[in-house]
Amino acid sequence: MPEYTDHFGPEGLRTRGTVVVVPGRGETRTAYDRFGRRLASDAYRVRVINAPDIDADDLPGSLARFRTRLAAALDGTATDDGIVRPFVVVGADSGAAAVAALLGRDAGPGSSRPDAVVLAGLPGDGAAAAGTWDQELDVRTFCPAHRAALTEDSEVRRGSLGDAVPEALLAAAYGLDEDGGIHPDVDVPTLILVGDEDPLADRAALARTAKSRSRARLSVVRGGRHDVLNDLQHRSVAAEVVTFLETLRNELTPVIAVESSAW
Repeated sequence: MPEYTDHFGPEGLRTRGTVVVVPGRGETRTAYDRFGRRLASDAYRVRVINAPDIDADDLPGSLARFRTRLAAALDGTATDDGIVRPFVVVGADSGAAAVAALLGRDAGPGSSRPDAVVLAGLPGDGAAAAGTWDQELDVRTFCPAHRAALTEDSEVRRGSLGDAVPEALLAAAYGLDEDGGIHPDVDVPTLILVGDEDPLADRAALARTAKSRSRARLSVVRGGRHDVLNDLQHRSVAAEVVTFLETLRNELTPVIAVESSAW
């Protein structure tokens, strides 16, 4: 049985790029069906894989295995002309941390190296307080549809947000060395998405990370909780991701520039 879920663009349209989505703690691929369909409707080839398995005692080995999984996720996505680029990896929660950590290392050889990444709900140092399922849902999202999807999915691991993300993984994700210094610039185009009501986010650390990279953008979602790709604002967030994808195709030059606006 394949360890991924595919979403295809409308028949007859030329594929505009390849997107691999990486879930986070406790999530299954099903949580990203809506997001995947929305990107696919704009003619992007989308594949959702399983959340990464990170061993706190073997971060290098964990990241090496994750890198291999990302490369394997590209198998079967290519057209007759090869993988349709740009190839972009979208990570959420611990998936975002694993993706970001890879950027500070060898992110992958050849065709498996992403052209850009999206980091959504990158967690800070700490875990959500243990509580009821409704309390965990409140940390994740206020979207009724997403709350129902998580609740009805028997494979969702409840209480997972109480599991701390390994400190070494977070340090690598934020580009920090053992002394707390910032590693040299990571020049992979990066869109960082965070909800301004995400109780797990470290906004100061996200801002430092964005400023330390030559090609990074930090976008804050008003009213957004931790599951920023799937919260009440999911349409606007998906539009921000598509705008990033289209800008990437245009060599990071915005396709639309606002000349005058009353808001």
